[in-house]
Amino acid sequence: MTNQNGNFLEDFSFGQKIDHALPRTFTEGDTSLYLGLTGDRFPLFCAETFAKCLGYPSTPVNDYLLFHTAFGRTVHDISLNAVANLGYAEVNFHHPVWVGDTIISQSEVIGIKENSNKSTGIVYVYSSSYNQNNERVLSWKRWVMVPKRDKSAKISQAVPKNIAKEVVIDQMHIPNYLKTEAFNFKATGSSQTWEDYHVGDEINHTRGLTVDESTHTLATHLYQNDAKLHFNAHQMKDTPFKKRLVYGGHIISLCRAISFDGLENSIFTTAIHAGTHCNPTFAGDTIYAKTIVVAKEKIADRNDIGVLKLKMIGLKNKQPDTLHSIFQNGMENKIYDPNVVLDLDYSVVLPTGR
Repeated sequence: MTNQNGNFLEDFSFGQKIDHALPRTFTEGDTSLYLGLTGDRFPLFCAETFAKCLGYPSTPVNDYLLFHTAFGRTVHDISLNAVANLGYAEVNFHHPVWVGDTIISQSEVIGIKENSNKSTGIVYVYSSSYNQNNERVLSWKRWVMVPKRDKSAKISQAVPKNIAKEVVIDQMHIPNYLKTEAFNFKATGSSQTWEDYHVGDEINHTRGLTVDESTHTLATHLYQNDAKLHFNAHQMKDTPFKKRLVYGGHIISLCRAISFDGLENSIFTTAIHAGTHCNPTFAGDTIYAKTIVVAKEKIADRNDIGVLKLKMIGLKNKQPDTLHSIFQNGMENKIYDPNVVLDLDYSVVLPTGR
């Protein structure tokens, strides 16, 4: 059963399985509101004619709307009392989701680590979401810093195992009905294909988006993410931040939306390999993005599409062309530049030029 006040570090145990409350049915209103809150312009998710020319029966639910909503099912049990959501790994999109589908989420605790301050620790979970037909649509691993209820409580620690550095291409799920023979380049406004990108390419997305109180609050409500650090301004006054934090998933969505300029023909996201919320974002900050092409991969038995592995860097109040390293004092430091708010490795599918 869900704990009304959320869970603390000592409430978790290795191997614990959690069936999260609150199934969620996607509606046309959800998809429209998501577009309004993020400005996302990728046509697969906003133009039914474009989706059908690619072989889809209709417009699917946006990858990131699915991720944040599935994630939101888990928040009350895992991170309601969180100090911070630290990172993601192995985010795998298994099956498209459509308006009218209902999802549920389940989690398993795969690791627990007490911090040296004895007042907080890190909980590692492996979560999956399923549709009404019991088809797995999404799975992911994440780790979150959680406070202890009682500082003197003893914690049975378990080091997490088998957290992969990436989702390998053989594990990515490409719809068998996807076809690109009739890809509408006019609809995206770009003629670039998979071949036009090269490892090491850097794309500076200079169209900034300023986060305001209403949009980040409404977005987090849309996902039914009730973590206190995003909503309870009264409580947050007593923290080092002194005010509410913007939900990191909203920053992911804004950066993905901004990255349309330069990645117009990336059809959808196949996987998120790893992600870190490097620094907090607050209302009033302006978000920019930078993309680095990390790798190019071909898909077995498909010559019409290819995969790009990308690093998406989210920045606050700093133009991307002025960023020389995501770390302070260069690579040897490994402490993120204070203007870097997101470091996300993910893969997308693009049409090829055949």
